Amino acid sequence: MSHLGSRCVALCVIALLLPAKTARADTFFTPFVGFSFAGDTPNPCTLATCEARRTNWGLSMGTAHGIFGFEEDVSYIKDYFGSDPINQNAVLTITSNIMLQLPKSRVPVQPYAVVGLAFIRPHATLDVVGLGIDKNALGYDVGGGVTLLTQGHFGLRSDLRRIRTFKDLSLGMFSKEQLDYWRGSLGLTLRF
Repeated sequence: MSHLGSRCVALCVIALLLPAKTARADTFFTPFVGFSFAGDTPNPCTLATCEARRTNWGLSMGTAHGIFGFEEDVSYIKDYFGSDPINQNAVLTITSNIMLQLPKSRVPVQPYAVVGLAFIRPHATLDVVGLGIDKNALGYDVGGGVTLLTQGHFGLRSDLRRIRTFKDLSLGMFSKEQLDYWRGSLGLTLRF
C-alpha cells in the first residue's frame, strides 16, 4: 500500500472512531389566530372596519432540520362568505408545506418561506331546512413569515400567505370562481 493510501485509511479510521455529532431536528407546534383579506373575500374591508367573520383559527405544526422543513397547517374561517342568521358557511383549509428557513444563529429572529398543496373545503347551509353544500378542492398556498424565540422553547410566530384553489368552485349562491384570499396570522410557538 502506498504512503498516501495508508494515510487515507488512517484518517478514515480516526473519523469513524470520533464521537458522532447527533442530528437534531426542531419540532414546532403553533396555535394561531389569523385574519383573511383581499382576494375574493366578500365585501373588502380594512383592519379597522372589518367584521369578525374574517377571523381564522388554526394550528401549524412541523419539523425542520437545517434550512429545510415540513409544515402541516390547518385553519378554519367561520362565515367566510358573510354572516346571515339563516345561511351558515365556513371554509376549512389543510395545507402541507415545504419550508425554507435561515439557519439558527444567536439572533432570536428566524425568517422562513413556505409553499405547498392545500385541501380546501368550503361549506354552506342555504336555507332553514338545512340544505348543505360542500365542495372539496385542491389548491396551493405560498407565503412566509418570521419566528421570534423569546424564552428558550417559546416564541411568537407571524406570517402572511396566499391561499387559492386551482379550479373554480360553485357553492350555491356564494361563489362561482376560484377561492382566493390572503391570511395574516400571529401565534404562540412551542419548539422542542
